Amino acid sequence: MKRKLIILVLFIVSVLLHVSCNNDFLNTEPQDRIASSATWADGPLSEAFVFNVYSYLYYAGFHEEGISSLSDEALFTHGRAYYITTEGTETPSNLGWFNDTFRWENMWEAIRQANVALAELPASTFDDDELRERLIGEAYFLRAYYYHQLLRHWGGVPIIDAPYGLNEDYTIARSSFEDCINFIVSDLDEAASLLDGKAVTDGRASKLSAMALKARVLLYAASDLHHAPTAQANSSLLAGYGSIDLVAYTGGDQEARYIAAREAASDVLNESPGWKLDLMAPVSAEEGRENYIALYCGGQSSVGDGGAAVELLFQRTHTDQYTVENNWPLGGINFGINNGPNGYHNWAGNTPIQQLVDDYEMMDGTSFDWNNPAHAADPYANRDPRLSATIMYDGADWKPRPPDVAASDPANQIQTGYYDDGAGGVVNGIDTRDAALESWNGSFTHYYVRKFIDPDPAKTDNQSVAQTIPWPFLRTTEMALNYAEACYKTGLEDEARLWINRIRFRAGMPAINDTGEDLWNRIVNERRVELAYEEHRYFDCKRWMIAETTLGSPVQIINVQATLKPGMSPNVPYRHDKDVYDYSYSVVFDTGRENRVWRDKMYFRPISRDEINRNDKLVQNPGYQEE
Repeated sequence: MKRKLIILVLFIVSVLLHVSCNNDFLNTEPQDRIASSATWADGPLSEAFVFNVYSYLYYAGFHEEGISSLSDEALFTHGRAYYITTEGTETPSNLGWFNDTFRWENMWEAIRQANVALAELPASTFDDDELRERLIGEAYFLRAYYYHQLLRHWGGVPIIDAPYGLNEDYTIARSSFEDCINFIVSDLDEAASLLDGKAVTDGRASKLSAMALKARVLLYAASDLHHAPTAQANSSLLAGYGSIDLVAYTGGDQEARYIAAREAASDVLNESPGWKLDLMAPVSAEEGRENYIALYCGGQSSVGDGGAAVELLFQRTHTDQYTVENNWPLGGINFGINNGPNGYHNWAGNTPIQQLVDDYEMMDGTSFDWNNPAHAADPYANRDPRLSATIMYDGADWKPRPPDVAASDPANQIQTGYYDDGAGGVVNGIDTRDAALESWNGSFTHYYVRKFIDPDPAKTDNQSVAQTIPWPFLRTTEMALNYAEACYKTGLEDEARLWINRIRFRAGMPAINDTGEDLWNRIVNERRVELAYEEHRYFDCKRWMIAETTLGSPVQIINVQATLKPGMSPNVPYRHDKDVYDYSYSVVFDTGRENRVWRDKMYFRPISRDEINRNDKLVQNPGYQEE
């Protein structure tokens, strides 16, 4: 009944928003505004309007095309416009890949809707003050979130805090990066105040959501890319950019900004200390792996629990509240079908690359090294438990195969290698692009992502199965990593180690004792593996200004070969077996799909030529002015 009511409410709002006046159909005022006054006289209709502002979150990170494939986490299997961005050929007239979750025009539509809500709700006449205050708080949060999306892709953008009316001048200049940060933080402070004490619902903003986003925004603001003296010293392009204030602070104290970020993250951790972040020693490897799976499946600690062990602070969840919901998780939105192995009839969208795999440590905390014979002979053994929880590799256990494949793989193991058939030939792994089953949707890297795919054997990865795993826009562990980073940058190394070790203990990894630059490298790597595939790495590499050696490196992949041991007969059908086969692994560069490079203009995305033509007050980002 509740679902039917919500659908009816959303339908009414869509009529109010999009249908011209028709007195024979509905007694409404002429539609010379975005919303009829009837909306703001009714609590459910006002709530539905704000739900529509949430809808611009779209499918979060569960889209087929992920930000991970813009970074040194993944390669997008199906080409499209990724190469325009990763090869540095993007121009204002030839844009690369964009996702609906941060597309320029979509974010401005969302901000406009939030501005309408913020303009109308204070004077709304429905009789529920607590709901009114909550909706205003949510609108402030959402406006801040969409501005933060624009800011981390383009730098400073125009600040528009009210809905435009008819026949107004829509041209407006970009605001400075500093002014945009201040505007976002102000909105988040207002949101946190208004949402304090309000009911907490999974998928909707809360006081903790606002506090967490503030902590992230302040950490980005403090980073090297946005400190003009450092950014310009590291990049001749930025040094020659005449409007550096659009992308960086030109004054103030960088350390003071890190202190502000540290305090904001600490505030979140004081209210949400996290799930299993109080351990004094590492759990077992198996428990660490299960802990990590439980975290990304969202089943252990969500906002709705109401307890102290909150992990998900803002999430995109399976809900009937958002207007986009009619396609969740269907129409190619299911993360499993988008990214899972082709031997399960999935699409292998964003496949892990070797650089990511290599950065998972050994169980004793040392680095993995291909020059170590023991490591090279068995590269997936005795590794950080988060590796096998995040990535599928040759021989990894997985779910039962679909009925038409089951006879070829009764062992239910990932097959991304090529195996000796005992008669001078080769058996092509079921999950390779050379498989007899399917080829168009196989991984080029010989890996598949496991993270965010429901491991329940009863749930197949197809379009008829609902994706119930939430997307973690903001989670407590990110706050712990943010805090550790800001502590390090402000000289509190003991505190930084404390929180890094807490994260590692939960994952089954040993404590670290590093100091100085070694500690910084641990913080960077811990963030890389803990937040893999959560849309952080792309931005982290840029804000730390390490993109030339990370995002700009050619993709590396693995080739896996299995030869029969002397006197052994092949397994028929094939199954992974170290007693029968000798396995060899070779890492090679793969430039056949993308020839990745780094150019400093890639720190920011270009504003499209069409947008510049519509608004001649906009200043283009560095490196794109003459293109």
